[in-house]
Amino acid sequence: MSKTFQRTLITSALPYANGPVHIGHLAGVYIPADIYARYLRLKGEEVLFIGGSDEHGVPIALKARAEGVTPQEIVDRYHFLIKKSFEDFGITFDIYSRTTSSIHRKTASDFFQKLYDKGEFIEKTSEQYYDEEAKQFLADRYITGKCPYCGNEKAYGDQCETCGTSLSPLDLIEPKSAISGSVPVLKETKHWYLPLDKHEAWLKKWILEDHKEWKSNVYGQCKSWLDMGLQPRAVSRDLDWGVPVPLKGAEGKVLYVWFDAPIGYISNTIEHSPADWEKWWKDETTRLIHFIGKDNIVFHCIVFPAMLKADGSYILPDNVPANEFLNLEGDKISTSRNWAVWLHEYLEEFPDKQDVLRYVLTANAPETKDNDFTWKDFQARNNNELVAVLGNFINRSMVLTHKYFEGKVPARGALTDYDRETFLEFERVKVEMENYLNQFRFREALKEAMNLARIGNKYLADTEPWKSAKTDTNRTATILNLSMQITANLAIAIEPFLPFSSQKIKHLIAKSDSKWSQLGSIDLLKEGHNLNEPELLFEKIEDELIERQIQKLLDTKKVNALKEKRANPIKAPVSYDDFAKLDIRVGKVLECMKVPKADKLLQFKIDDGLGGRTILSGIAASYRPEELIGKTVCFIANLEPRKIKGIESQGMLLSAESFAGNLRLIHPDANLEPGSEVS
Repeated sequence: MSKTFQRTLITSALPYANGPVHIGHLAGVYIPADIYARYLRLKGEEVLFIGGSDEHGVPIALKARAEGVTPQEIVDRYHFLIKKSFEDFGITFDIYSRTTSSIHRKTASDFFQKLYDKGEFIEKTSEQYYDEEAKQFLADRYITGKCPYCGNEKAYGDQCETCGTSLSPLDLIEPKSAISGSVPVLKETKHWYLPLDKHEAWLKKWILEDHKEWKSNVYGQCKSWLDMGLQPRAVSRDLDWGVPVPLKGAEGKVLYVWFDAPIGYISNTIEHSPADWEKWWKDETTRLIHFIGKDNIVFHCIVFPAMLKADGSYILPDNVPANEFLNLEGDKISTSRNWAVWLHEYLEEFPDKQDVLRYVLTANAPETKDNDFTWKDFQARNNNELVAVLGNFINRSMVLTHKYFEGKVPARGALTDYDRETFLEFERVKVEMENYLNQFRFREALKEAMNLARIGNKYLADTEPWKSAKTDTNRTATILNLSMQITANLAIAIEPFLPFSSQKIKHLIAKSDSKWSQLGSIDLLKEGHNLNEPELLFEKIEDELIERQIQKLLDTKKVNALKEKRANPIKAPVSYDDFAKLDIRVGKVLECMKVPKADKLLQFKIDDGLGGRTILSGIAASYRPEELIGKTVCFIANLEPRKIKGIESQGMLLSAESFAGNLRLIHPDANLEPGSEVS
């Protein structure tokens, strides 16, 4: 038997405040959460939508140390940038706060203290790496060393970012402290653990039996964890950035960020509603929904519920509709590699096009599997769907109504069977949209909203009001009345997805009020209602703008390749006698020209001090022939001659290849005479 709820509390994963937010964040968490919050509000339901920045943890401390600033300066910088990005994209948080607030610190501290007083933690002493020079224990990310799997010499104590293998600090070969560079020692330290194994039985029933309606990707990941068996998990760590563990003798220890961050949902609610926050967290008639990405499924479905259950006074989440990951042009989005579309940069390059991105990210949402964002698809969806379908219908309806009825909604006469069929079609859209929205299937819900515009376009094309205007004004009036009713319906249908466009439509039809219950009605606009002047809702995005974005990513790829590439391994040793067999000389370029039908080859006439010789070299991509004439070069003089493209090459010029793949000739420092020997 399904439960009856009086209100809905929506939380969205707290973005980590060590960088800006990108399209992956928007697609995975914040647009879906905002769609659902807007939908419930349109229905008149009581909703609280909670957001905030996650501001503790090792990566922030590391970034601050690298930049020579305090962790607070780092989180202040990104918290406000993230908050503004969400505001710019119309994410309707009731509050967007942060985990460095005094309210959060008290809430998290009190939460830990209550569980400690109830005996819900176990204490364990273990050996961890300690930096004797810095006089502090080292979190996993503070330890670097050689990866035992791929040989990367800059692997972290929790993961090798070259091969992607999860590690523990003890796995690293030749570990070093990222703080001082010294070799750490193992030292005993005490921490508090949440015994998840104690909660395993009720978690299995609660998830695997009571919540089979959860999305398959969420249910499957939870089942996998539960089938493997749960283990105690540390709730504290040795660090100087975070919420201090509120116990005597726990100096230098803070709450682990995974324990601290979800309590941010509670503290942000307290900050927003200090007088009645408990109705949102402790009243069984409140429905709690967590919107997250797949990397947070375990924390929100297993760990956080275990924390809430251990306290004993909180409700548990009713659903956790997690999304998978969004890739970018076939590659995984990466903050560290700058492989992302940052929200604040997008708005600089696509001003006033928030809804275009909202539309594309919803239409291509990674709801049950990873999906890919490409700039070509972005352009196609804008031009072929938003412009050609939604914008086209609304503009045609507005223009025709202005043309034939002076911008007033005309009177509706008798309906034909086709009119009634059309009306039934967009009644059906409402039913389908509700069905999908209630199941968190926002991609399909958006498709149904767009179907309403397709119905409208077909209706105009089939009824041809521009023809009936010549012979039957009443029929034209009925057609355009229904077209404007569909337009008014579209303002409601797209509001959860495209709020800025919905507002524009409301301005066009001069009707600001709307409720979900009105969707499907053909009486939203009364006869004689004055419309505003037509304006285009969307505009085509040209190839030039898209090519610029693609080039920007290609440039990023080149920069990353340079950063990531290392020198090739040294070849097998050779004896000095073998090396001494090479006769390396200095020469001067007398002539240089391209070799016909050979894009890479240049033909050189070299003054070798012995009468001259011809040498061919594959460096045409790196030099123009005229810039090499007169240059001094080094060449191997005793290499066996070889015919290339019918030309005999009598040696080899010495060059070096950069990490970017560019060839550069080796020039002697001094202006030596041709024929000088190199030794």
